[in-house]
Amino acid sequence: MADSADTPKVTEAGVESAAPQQNPKKDGKERQDAKKAAKAEKAAKHAQGGQKQGQKQGGGGGAQGKKKMEGAALIGIDVAKEDDLSEWYQQVITKGEMLEFSDVPGCYIYEPASYSIYERIQDFFNKRIKKMGVRNCYFPIFISEANLQREKDHIEGFAAEVAWVTEGGKNKLEKKLAVRPTSETAMYGYFSKKIRSHRDLPLKLNQWNNVVRWEFKHPMPFIRSREFLWQEGHTAHLTEEEAGKEVLQILDHYAAIYEELLAVPVVKGKKTVNEQFPGAHYTTTVEGFIPSVGRGIQAGTSHCLGQHFAKMFDITVEDPKAKEGEKREKLHVWQNSWGLTTRSIGIMILTHGDNKGLVIPPRVAEIQVVIVPVGITAKTTEEDRERLYSEVKALEAVLLEADVRVETDLREGYSPGWKFNDWELKGVPLRLEFGPKDSAKHVVSAARRDTGEKTEVPITDLGKDVSALLETIQSDMLKKAAGEFANCRKIVTNWDDFVPALNGKNCCIIPHCLDGKCEDEIKELSSGKIEGQEVDARAPSMGAKSLCIPFDQSYEGFKEGETKCTNPKCDRLAQKWVMFGRSY
Repeated sequence: MADSADTPKVTEAGVESAAPQQNPKKDGKERQDAKKAAKAEKAAKHAQGGQKQGQKQGGGGGAQGKKKMEGAALIGIDVAKEDDLSEWYQQVITKGEMLEFSDVPGCYIYEPASYSIYERIQDFFNKRIKKMGVRNCYFPIFISEANLQREKDHIEGFAAEVAWVTEGGKNKLEKKLAVRPTSETAMYGYFSKKIRSHRDLPLKLNQWNNVVRWEFKHPMPFIRSREFLWQEGHTAHLTEEEAGKEVLQILDHYAAIYEELLAVPVVKGKKTVNEQFPGAHYTTTVEGFIPSVGRGIQAGTSHCLGQHFAKMFDITVEDPKAKEGEKREKLHVWQNSWGLTTRSIGIMILTHGDNKGLVIPPRVAEIQVVIVPVGITAKTTEEDRERLYSEVKALEAVLLEADVRVETDLREGYSPGWKFNDWELKGVPLRLEFGPKDSAKHVVSAARRDTGEKTEVPITDLGKDVSALLETIQSDMLKKAAGEFANCRKIVTNWDDFVPALNGKNCCIIPHCLDGKCEDEIKELSSGKIEGQEVDARAPSMGAKSLCIPFDQSYEGFKEGETKCTNPKCDRLAQKWVMFGRSY
């Protein structure tokens, strides 16, 4: 698990909705909408009781503290992302109706808008892993203490985070039960029973479940929480080669989730020994980066576990290559595990969100298009109003036929401007405005959420053009984010440039010797604990850790067998380019 970041602080920022126009026809649903701002305020107050946090987010909040945006709509975000990322994030996830707080710190309620994103990730990933022969299953959430303790190196990586059940009803349990932090030890006894012959291989299982890691560090919604949702795949193979092939296949699927669905760029690579999964033979990873805070973030990992767990749980088969008459040697299988969590939603929010709120990529947005009727005034007759509404519903039907997820906003008592702000806050990718003038011209006015660009779409081409525009938005969002990430990856071969690059909100790709003690030394040297070392004042105690050894090693400035490690206290030769950075 990556190093903790200070959590975005929870504040009691007052949130008021713009006073709606009074209308006697407003029904119960509309009255409920009018109370949205009060709901966000209540969530913030609720959370404050369980999550007391610092005044700034390490590396992201800025020393200025909270700074209100001038002219910000009261319904929307009233602090700039660049001024106070901490509070900005807090407001975006609550006012954007992505998440609600529960009365258990670090455990959250995923609202429909965020859970629908997770469902689309599930659909995308399921299609791909099922083509690989992976089957979904479910194992119990509780693990016996004896089972969990069977693998010492593995459990040491989670020991401080394991939640234990010691009572059942009014009775104390004779043997306490762990709430799963991950499922290797829960599943591999089953693997030992199920795998009796090489003909039972490969065995490929995946779970969509929840896990609990009772961290005492500050939680951060979606990014770091005590309970989170994920998928965890566990597979067994006859050979290292077969296992290694699957590891990379899964990593490619993870990269596709981020880049094709969430429009978030990632770097694929291998973890150093210091950072690999406890008990793994090796770990591969997709690494993201949040430019606004200058931190890397582990986005998904695919591990080759080797034969470590197979030896622990006695998962063996007879050698199928033994000649007839020869004694068949027992072979330990090669195992993999791989997982991707709801952290992906937080990474998406931090990557694309702006000072108006969420910006959701079209492919995962619960609502891709919202239609807002305009041009209705006090002088509009009831007949003209109904005629316009009828046309709007016809437009909605066309988009539904084109497989566009669309909603029409017919709420009365709210001005079009109020509705625009409301939908921009929620990050809906495309807004369509339609009024009497548009009807006369046979067009619909379209406004992109990501850029604010406005265009007119002929009604005759509505389904085709809107679908194409949504794909353009998706592509442009990835292109923009990829450019920002590329600009933040700095090639550093001189130590004097290392910390200044970090302070400039970048990650550094350096020639490195791959020695674990050297990694620890780099973290110490860049942490601000060294006298005379200038570091980012907002993160004085956070040094840079290795994020990954990128698969792409085509950078210039490093000659194998000649270039020294970038650490000034290391006298070894560099082995690989390694990406270092401050991280979540």
